[in-house]
Amino acid sequence: MVLRVAVLQMRSVNREYENNIKTIIKYMSEAKQEGADILLLPECFITGYDLTIDNSSAITEGDLSSLCEQVGELGIGLVATALSKGKSYPQNTAFVIGKDGKILMKYAKVHTCDFADEKVLEPGTEFKVCDFDGVKIGIMICYDREYPESARILMLKGAEIILVPNDCGSMRPRLQALSTRAYENMCGVAMANPNGKNAGNSCAYSPICWDRNGECVDNTLFIPDADAEGLFYADFDIDKIRAYREREMMGNTFRKVNAYSELLNDKIQYPFIR
Repeated sequence: MVLRVAVLQMRSVNREYENNIKTIIKYMSEAKQEGADILLLPECFITGYDLTIDNSSAITEGDLSSLCEQVGELGIGLVATALSKGKSYPQNTAFVIGKDGKILMKYAKVHTCDFADEKVLEPGTEFKVCDFDGVKIGIMICYDREYPESARILMLKGAEIILVPNDCGSMRPRLQALSTRAYENMCGVAMANPNGKNAGNSCAYSPICWDRNGECVDNTLFIPDADAEGLFYADFDIDKIRAYREREMMGNTFRKVNAYSELLNDKIQYPFIR
């Protein structure tokens, strides 16, 4: 079984919800023709990454009904991203929509950028995994991927593929980190980032980093240029990934969890006090 993930590298337009949805449908149709199973969008694609939106202007699941219908008609999954309505403030959200048009999972970004404009958002409180056509998919959004715990928890919850809506620049160290997340958790990883100067570089990585003979293999599936716009495709051979996970020693095989208690210590000390 191969899961083909289409990744859109493109910048949407702030507040132009209807036009952004039309763009999504256009690229869903193209991705479906290319045999993709699911389309991954950059961060906050429907609303635009516009942090002046208040809770009353953020979207709800009901606002996605027409888009869900289009997903069902085309028969291709979608990771739809937007600023959505929270309890008191908007949340940075990804909705995983199945090929039948039903919402399988709503994930709100846990690691909001509280050092910057995202301090006005309401963070999520848990990492989530859902079943998409027999494949366990987890989501982490942009700044989530800076913390190895995000991907680790998704792996522990059963994720086989981690999809990453993103919107930021200075991508080189972040690409290296995502390759490492794939390696250490034995999960496939794909990331969608808007194109532009010091941006772009959407990527996909296989978790398979060496063959059965122990010879290293390049786990990079694609990394387009910063300015390139359009769809890029990652084919994850789920059977090979599962076989690799069954025999290799990363992931949750030999962890020494009794030594990890400090990870739950919430005390912040110099030089990390802000």
